[in-house]
Amino acid sequence: MTVLRAENLTKRYGRREALADCTLDVPAGRVVGLVGPNGAGKTTLLQLAVGMLTPTAGTITVLGGRPGAGPDQLAKVGFVAQDAATYANLTVADHLRFGARTNPRWDQAVAGERIAALGLDPRQKAGRLSGGQRAQLALTMAIAKRPELLVLDEPVASLDPIARREFLRALMAHTAEHRTSVILSSHLVSDLERVCDHLIVLTASRVRVAGDVDELMGTHYRLTGARRDAADLPAGAEVIEHSATGRQSTFVVRSVVPIDDPSLTVEQLTLEELVLAYLSRSVAAHRPELEAAR
Repeated sequence: MTVLRAENLTKRYGRREALADCTLDVPAGRVVGLVGPNGAGKTTLLQLAVGMLTPTAGTITVLGGRPGAGPDQLAKVGFVAQDAATYANLTVADHLRFGARTNPRWDQAVAGERIAALGLDPRQKAGRLSGGQRAQLALTMAIAKRPELLVLDEPVASLDPIARREFLRALMAHTAEHRTSVILSSHLVSDLERVCDHLIVLTASRVRVAGDVDELMGTHYRLTGARRDAADLPAGAEVIEHSATGRQSTFVVRSVVPIDDPSLTVEQLTLEELVLAYLSRSVAAHRPELEAAR
């Protein structure tokens, strides 16, 4: 089953493209990390996925339906925005009552248990909660909808390391128990590395690479050896990033077959190194003088 499918998805604001020719096929049951620099198009993609925006061109379906197309579709998706939207003048209990009235699948038992486990006072107004507590309240509201898909737009970006860890721990506990699909946007690759099994790298409004983390990690390598041109690398090696000193060349490549060249040192990448290689490739493509200097 596909949780999200996009074909040539494009969103423009006047002449500016916030998202361009995005084609994706995200399988269900995954925790998807959506990573890229600020302004890459991550929030645009997620807002299209939950129906807050409509495409300029192309198509997007979520759980087999058009995003935001009626109550049934809305009930399938839980959304936590970057600012962990809560209502400052409402108490924690007010939030749960509001959730119960507006969500047909609402699970009051789950909501109450999470609030108790978090140590939140139901009488406390949201405006007096810490940033981490507000994020946890927003996650509780999304989880208690019993959604098939959770969409999280940089929900931990403003949190301190301990609050981030607790938020991600709660998220993973929920997904492990309920097998909920998750799309989690972040520019903190270290957080994604701990929780995600599918990766999408988005830069300059375009998808640069997407796939299961295990497959991506098993097909990307760092090659180091005597200085050479990219054309002299083993057949089938797609160069993602390269650099050179006077005598040595270093390449990050993608190859579906093992690299068998005794003149090269072959190393696996960390997920962060893989992401940074694609980000660097995008920067070089937009600034040719950087590529020429390599």
